[in-house]
Amino acid sequence: MHRLFVGIEPPSDVKDAVMDIMGGIIGARWQDEDQLHITLRFLGERPAREANDIAECLSYVSARSAAMGLEGIGQFDRKGRPESLWVGVRPADDVRRLQKKVSRALEGVGVRPDSRAYLPHLTIARFSRGAGPLDHFMAQHGGFRIPPFMVSDFCLFESHLTQEGAVYSIVERYEFAQGSLFDPGDYDGFVPPRSAEEWVQ
Repeated sequence: MHRLFVGIEPPSDVKDAVMDIMGGIIGARWQDEDQLHITLRFLGERPAREANDIAECLSYVSARSAAMGLEGIGQFDRKGRPESLWVGVRPADDVRRLQKKVSRALEGVGVRPDSRAYLPHLTIARFSRGAGPLDHFMAQHGGFRIPPFMVSDFCLFESHLTQEGAVYSIVERYEFAQGSLFDPGDYDGFVPPRSAEEWVQ
């Protein structure tokens, strides 16, 4: 079985900037640099034959290079307590369009569509019970922003669960066609959405 997900890997300098704000919350499990990604679709455990079909069908997704930035800090809650901390992705519309294309391609090989709303984000920490308050971190980094950067591909990842945590490897990288979907200057302000369990994480 292969534990798979589809996502966007940010450039190394973007990862470095995100890593710089990590820390200061008791009990937080901060993501390693190699774990930083923007999930397009989580697929879970898949047998080898289905994994091969998934890898092939994604090669037919048609998209062009796009500019996106990171802005704002948000959290997902579960049963009244914080479950994860994330950085928002802006503008979000083009990422949502890519996510829909990926989902349609996956439906072609029998992967059922996800009924939950999709919120583009980059997870930076996860929490267990007893994690410290987030107020100071949010006050200090709530205005975090990385200007638009070009994204020219997306990836099929495999997640390997170890005692030290999840280790991600890239199964396949899918290059976008040349040309930009929108101007890098089209970058509006970030409005944090509500925290909700039904968002795709």
